[in-house]
Formats: sequence, structure tokens, C-alpha cells
Amino acid sequence: MREVRRLKREATATGRTVEEAITAACGMLGADRDNVDFEILELPSKRLLGLLGATEAKVRVTLEETVESRAREFLTGILERMKLENITVDSQETEAGVAFNLTGEGLGLIIGHRGETLDALQYLVSLVANRGRQQYRRITLDTGNYREKREKTLTALARRIALSAVKSRRSTTLEPMNPYERRIIHTAVQGVPGASSWSIGDEPNRRVVIGVENGTREKSPREAH
Repeated sequence: MREVRRLKREATATGRTVEEAITAACGMLGADRDNVDFEILELPSKRLLGLLGATEAKVRVTLEETVESRAREFLTGILERMKLENITVDSQETEAGVAFNLTGEGLGLIIGHRGETLDALQYLVSLVANRGRQQYRRITLDTGNYREKREKTLTALARRIALSAVKSRRSTTLEPMNPYERRIIHTAVQGVPGASSWSIGDEPNRRVVIGVENGTREKSPREAH
């Protein structure tokens, strides 16, 4: 599938040197020096015999927007509005898209209750990064390895409840979870012989029920996740 043309943003700035002008233009775009192209429009000149005034360097800087640059710009802007100034944003290209990892102070505020703030932020960043694109690129946000730790906790919980369900032949309904966490539960339960899991209810209160295979379950018109 053909992707739409990448958008470009430009800024023109002056400075005593070419590097000063480039730095000023990058600041106007909110871009890093390594991520832009530049064109020198005018070279700086010194006073000639004290008669003619000196001229400054003038450059045009071009930033080619990518999924990563769009996502990073939007994400850092939100962090600034949240007054989280000591956060480092690292990114890594993945096969499906771009993975961002946040480190620094105030990570609890970014994660929120059961990761709800982190999930909401990830959703918003994905929308902005993929705006105008035909081919979707997945954006993932993590901080302090929260998602890995959360996945291990949910997997252990699901296996423990599934083993109990097989032994007691009774079902257990878990607290509401988002689709990502429900998938973790379903996957973990599949690894317990004789156990089964299904989802009931509507978002945002959709829950996972863990029971036994061929057990009584509440029918739902929605998918199991």
C-alpha cells in the first residue's frame, strides 16, 4: 500500500555564524540538529574597513516529518503541559512501528491507575503520529518497564486463578481491564489444561471470567477479548 507523501516543515533564521543560525532555526521547529536538512542562504561577513556593516549568516532548515518525529513532538509537548520537565524520551524503531520509553521523575503520574493514563497517552500519540497516513504504524509507550512488570503480574494471577478454577470447578470474575490486559489473561489461561476464559460486559467495564472448559458462561455478542 502506497504511503502519502511525508510532510515537511521549514524555518529560516539568522545568526553570527552558520551554526548559530541553524541552532536558532532548529529551536523554532523544536527539532534536533541531527534530524534536519539545511540550506545556507547567506554567509556571514565582517565589517569592511569599518565602513560597511557586518551581515549575519542566514539559513533555511527543513524538517521532514516522520511517524517518530510527529509522535515525539506531540509527546514532549504533553509532558511539558503536565509539568514533567525531567523526563527523558528514548525511541526505537520496531517492525510494527516505534516504541518510546520514558525515564525520569514523575513516572507514577504518567502511568496512572492500572496504567490508564499511559494507555490514554499512547492512544493520543498514535492518532497524531498516524494522521494523514494510509499505512498505520504502531506506537507503544512504556516507562520503568511498567508493561513488562504488569504482564508478569497478570500472567501469574491468571494462572493461579485458572488452576483454582480447575480444582474447584468454580468461575471467578476479575476486575475491569482494558483490551491489552484482557489478552494477557486469555493467553495465560490457555496454558492451563482444563481452564477457559471469556469476557463479559461493555467497555470500559468489560471483565474477564476464568472458569473451566465447557463450563457455564454468560454469552456475549462481542469477541472474547
